[in-house]
Amino acid sequence: MRQKFTLKVRRSQTGKGLFTTELIPKNSYIIEYIGKNVKKSEQENVRGKYFFWTSKDEMINGNIPRNIARYINHSCQPSCEATGPKGHIYISSLRAIKSGEELTYHYGKEYFDKYIKPKGCKCKKCFK
Repeated sequence: MRQKFTLKVRRSQTGKGLFTTELIPKNSYIIEYIGKNVKKSEQENVRGKYFFWTSKDEMINGNIPRNIARYINHSCQPSCEATGPKGHIYISSLRAIKSGEELTYHYGKEYFDKYIKPKGCKCKKCFK
């Protein structure tokens, strides 16, 4: 059985971010990234930036109001990781995350190279 953590969307260094209001222990399941399943062939017709690949040919379009996991920002030194069985994405803690701390994960090389690197990474590790 999973523990439910209290999470809040608020202002972060890179815009809106997702923060915990309590200690999250290492290796804890935190939240599922949810949304509409979209086939690769349909993705070009769907606008947005909250896509998360779940398989070679499918992704989740997380641009829905109840998906607060979409506010988890990129970091080159993340506190979380995204994993899951086919069709699902689960966010888990890589280390203990302190109350008030922002949740982050690495968006992956392809996304980083295409969208973050050209503008410069603004995560805590890179932006000093």
